[in-house]
Amino acid sequence: MITARFEADFNSFYDAVQKAQGQLRDFEGGAGKVGTALNKMVDSFSGRKLIQEATLMERAITEVGGVHACSPRFEAGAALELLARERVTITNLVPTMLSRMVAHPAARELDLSSLRLVLSGGAPIAPALVADLIETFRCEYAQTYGMTETSPYLTISLLRDSMRSLPAAEQLAIRCKTGRAFHSVELRLVGDDGRDVPRDGRTVGEILARGATVTPGYWNDPEATRAAFEDGWLRTGDLAVIDAHGYLSIVDRRKDVIKTGGETVYTTEVENALHAHPAVLEAAVVGMPDPDLGERIVAGVVLRAGARTNAEELRRACRSVLAGFKVPRDVRFLEELPRTGSGKISKRALRGLLASS
Repeated sequence: MITARFEADFNSFYDAVQKAQGQLRDFEGGAGKVGTALNKMVDSFSGRKLIQEATLMERAITEVGGVHACSPRFEAGAALELLARERVTITNLVPTMLSRMVAHPAARELDLSSLRLVLSGGAPIAPALVADLIETFRCEYAQTYGMTETSPYLTISLLRDSMRSLPAAEQLAIRCKTGRAFHSVELRLVGDDGRDVPRDGRTVGEILARGATVTPGYWNDPEATRAAFEDGWLRTGDLAVIDAHGYLSIVDRRKDVIKTGGETVYTTEVENALHAHPAVLEAAVVGMPDPDLGERIVAGVVLRAGARTNAEELRRACRSVLAGFKVPRDVRFLEELPRTGSGKISKRALRGLLASS
């Protein structure tokens, strides 16, 4: 967990992020440099893992004279204490961490008034969680999106100045989006026919990206490069919609889309409906093989401490906001959801866990 304290305005910080992102472009040996939130770079030819000491955010914070506050591992209570003790002004966490922090009693007991900006990334975030964290932390919030191949940022959901006079509900809806393109980045959403989808906030397309911070390819792997790029555009594998203002909203990873009974279901929509229930701390939805439907929708759910509900109640809550074919056929209650090393929910591991239970 990495947080920071700085006194510069957000415009200065945003400019510093742009500068730091540009510095990640090339590294020794001539291979296209690829950064992540931890700037982990993998040389797929030799199998060596290179971990760069300075992350993009760390560089940006340093550019504006900030102080870094780090924790070797994440635990919600300890993280909140770190924010309060170090008078942290900005932090960037995955939604799972934020969910646990907002649910922790210390979030309402500690003085977190120094916080000015909370960022999240690494996975979609439920609107209900965004509303909770804004109410709890009483600071600015923005979602970020990117990939290892894009060094890493592609979008951020910071409001434009012209949007700050909008009603609170409209501002919240914008903050919950995946965001608008970073400077120096070009984004397109294309349908299965290869054409750009309309900016109507409804039509789904795959995100394509190019720009100075997008890698030109994979080190010593021309086959993977050919598969991932089309006419200079990186195919992200992420599906989204785009509105008239250029803000994207990711609906799913292409590989996670569920095809059930001839209908297409985007898991993020179902997960958001589950997250809206007050008893739900975390939820993840996957498609499992079904002899009749092809795939059936199965939800893995973690409840808040002390909360009670049952599968039918959650299905009923989903049915009130979703079409019937999108409602999970099966709801499994779990102690925790399986995760990757970076804290993201692993849907591959979840499928395996659900199949074996």
